[in-house]
Amino acid sequence: MSALGRTTHWLSGAAALALLLGPPTRSSAIEPVDVELVLAVDVSLSMSPAELEIQRRGYAAALTDDNVLKAIADGVHGKIAVTYVEWAGTRWQRVVVPWTAIANRADAERVVAQMNARPPDSARRTSISGALAFGSDLFAESGFQGTKRVIDVSGDGPNNQGAPVDITRDEVVRQGITINGLPLMTRGGYGGAFDVANLDRYYSDCVIGGPGAFMIPVN
Repeated sequence: MSALGRTTHWLSGAAALALLLGPPTRSSAIEPVDVELVLAVDVSLSMSPAELEIQRRGYAAALTDDNVLKAIADGVHGKIAVTYVEWAGTRWQRVVVPWTAIANRADAERVVAQMNARPPDSARRTSISGALAFGSDLFAESGFQGTKRVIDVSGDGPNNQGAPVDITRDEVVRQGITINGLPLMTRGGYGGAFDVANLDRYYSDCVIGGPGAFMIPVN
């Protein structure tokens, strides 16, 4: 199986788990959904074109995967809300796809089309803490009320700018948000002085948190 194929399989499983795991039930409000899901993807300069493609194609495949769509349909509300965000340095985050409900394949394909409408931008530094803080703020303006709130963060390196990521992680988790980690260990990135040898362990120790949180490396 190709690296992209393995990643698609991994992301499909990760997305399905994100639908099933998360914080306790929240009270009803604007538009109820089973999950509010922030997909936060690294576009820092250490990311190679191949890694950028892995992230986008992987998530596109995951959102339209039959098992994921079945998991959505089988939920209490039969729909989730998703936003797709690209991030790099402390103050560099961009919403590529705003909050959108997904209840069926047509919804998912519209999200994927919007995701792929323009190539990813890129910027210096890797601030996972900045991405988590930005992602957590997005829930307040989602227009949805999820039974679970989840951030899936993917990237190819450790936090090298901004607040300590473990402190930010703890602050986000205290809000009732689960953080899943999807570290890219493909050896296809450009690397740098801030690289760590065991990025999967780093994500486990410093990035993920909350009820049902998981870390799945791409290698």
